[in-house]
Amino acid sequence: LSELIISPAQWLATAGWQNVSVPVAVIRRQRLFNAAITEEEKMVPKHKALVTPAVRLLRREGVPFGEHPYRYEEGGGTGCFAREAKVDEHLVIKTLIMEDERRIPMIVLMHGDLQVSTKALARQIGVKTVRPCDAITADRHSGYQVGGTSPFATRRRMPVYCQESILQLPRIYINGGKRGYIISMAPADMDRLLAPTQVSVARR
Repeated sequence: LSELIISPAQWLATAGWQNVSVPVAVIRRQRLFNAAITEEEKMVPKHKALVTPAVRLLRREGVPFGEHPYRYEEGGGTGCFAREAKVDEHLVIKTLIMEDERRIPMIVLMHGDLQVSTKALARQIGVKTVRPCDAITADRHSGYQVGGTSPFATRRRMPVYCQESILQLPRIYINGGKRGYIISMAPADMDRLLAPTQVSVARR
């Protein structure tokens, strides 16, 4: 905005009145106005804070968290955020909506750089098979959109299974409920809110 403001002298010069003097009082008022505009620009936030069901829950529970908006890429996965934010992808946690052979859904939390062994998961939780839900079904269960699924404040209450090593990390980065929006928090706070069952199902 301040770049669009020109001084009286500049306006007169543009109009072809280069030799007309401008009163000092006018110049002083113009400088004060420009300074005010500059200060106002500084007060404008770089991005508008997002409010999702997950964010509402964290705020209601008094959980401190950082906000990390980023440029979402279709199919980019956790690696997309890790590269842009320059953080280890191992600290970026993916939220997966899966189901067992009876089509009972569940949330599975895994390191971004690792995969879930569905056979090991099925064995550890006492079901026959586990498989990822298709996108439409996952969205229906979570209330979020695939690529922006958060484990917090999901539409349907589901059991949560967390790779045990996640809780040993110093800090985690996890989706805040919208594509292109990651939040960072202490694993202990996630553990308190979700009360997940710890499992050991990671594979390369």
